[in-house]
Amino acid sequence: MARTFTRIGKEITIAAKAGGADPAGNPRLRALMATAKKENMPKENVERAIKKAFDKSFADYKEMNYEGYGPHGIAIFVETATDNTTRTVANVRSYFTKHGGSLGTTGSLEFLFDHKCVFHVAKKEGVSTDDLELELIDYGVDELVEEDNEIIIYGEFAQNAAIQKYLEGNGFEITSSEFVRLPNDLKTLTAEQRESVNKLIEKLEEDEDVQNVFHNMAEPDDEE
Repeated sequence: MARTFTRIGKEITIAAKAGGADPAGNPRLRALMATAKKENMPKENVERAIKKAFDKSFADYKEMNYEGYGPHGIAIFVETATDNTTRTVANVRSYFTKHGGSLGTTGSLEFLFDHKCVFHVAKKEGVSTDDLELELIDYGVDELVEEDNEIIIYGEFAQNAAIQKYLEGNGFEITSSEFVRLPNDLKTLTAEQRESVNKLIEKLEEDEDVQNVFHNMAEPDDEE
């Protein structure tokens, strides 16, 4: 829970710094505030994250990505938000090295992942998922998944703002949104091999500068 709040708080600070503190005029901030609400993040945490963006003593976060291979050739993509890139890259490199992996050059693994935006919206009476999917194809949406009382929408990362504008303009309630990197090819490992990769992933995720970790290791449920 605390880690989730830290991650969202950093995203809110970055969004406020880039687009202003008023959510009415800042779509990205508006979407993140909805995500914070869904995760039961306290209102004062959200307000503090927004204020931090305009604190003169705040050094600002830099969003840096790191790519490398873990044990058994598993591709790992690490997204960070940090106020000290020297510290962050040293830590990330040490995690890879100590756990049988190696840090690669920036951009070396991007082709293995599809960068997507994901919106969770509340179901709207009178609107079918099929109809909504047809409407959103022109906005870069490539998949809709219906779950319980919500619809999960996957779209091209670059179309994030256009998709959000359509959803809000057509009265859909966005309950949360995020950016993900989906592997376009999964690699199957044994249970023992998975354990060694998971140790590296866990170590990366424990670092306070790390926002997200993506990989192309197949989980048991994904295997044929």
